[in-house]
Amino acid sequence: MKKELIKIQIKNIYDNVIYEYECEDNTVRTTLENAVENGANLDGANLYRANLYRANLDGANLDGANLDGANLDGANLYRANLDGANLDGANLYRANLDRANLNGAKNLEPLWVCDLYSIKMQDPETKLRYWKFVDGDKSPIHDKKLTYKVGKTVTEKDCDNNESEACGAGLNVATLQWCLKNTISNNSADFIEVEFKVSDIVAVPYYSDGKFRVKELKVLRKLSREEVLTELKQIAKWSWYD
Repeated sequence: MKKELIKIQIKNIYDNVIYEYECEDNTVRTTLENAVENGANLDGANLYRANLYRANLDGANLDGANLDGANLDGANLYRANLDGANLDGANLYRANLDRANLNGAKNLEPLWVCDLYSIKMQDPETKLRYWKFVDGDKSPIHDKKLTYKVGKTVTEKDCDNNESEACGAGLNVATLQWCLKNTISNNSADFIEVEFKVSDIVAVPYYSDGKFRVKELKVLRKLSREEVLTELKQIAKWSWYD
């Protein structure tokens, strides 16, 4: 018995259809991959909470696309144009962002990154968001006990750029996974989300397990461990959307 053909439309943020595809067992991922394969212009595509798990989006033009809450776990975004894209809450775990254009991307907040070293290859003006864990407003590890208050910019002139040194002088930031793993026995730790430019990166230690150093950062918000875990649970729910 022949299966029913399923037509899926991809609309832009203005609710205009920019691509459609019909096939058996069709999904948003299948339609999007077909669009990329055929060189479709996906400028401003509305992919809110789309399940794009392991999607092959090599070279995709997603300029200004809405990827809010999208599941991009394992997606191939090599050379993709994500200029101005909304990546708020997007799951980028294991995503390949090598040579992707992330300039102007909103809320680029990778929780887990396989190859941290590749972030240095992005445009120097690209803004990135990572994490630190703190004790109150103080770093529990830094000898200088720097203060990290929400809305404030912190600068460190004495930075170690030796990438053979896993933990050198500078403002150490990390993936959220690293922060959670290193505070398992410290339930009182708070987590701050920080933002900085690629040009502020001082050193990404070789074989880093998630931590690296910057010379300047801005503190965006502070969350408790409970609040962080609540956000992660919400992202996990979005991962199942099609």
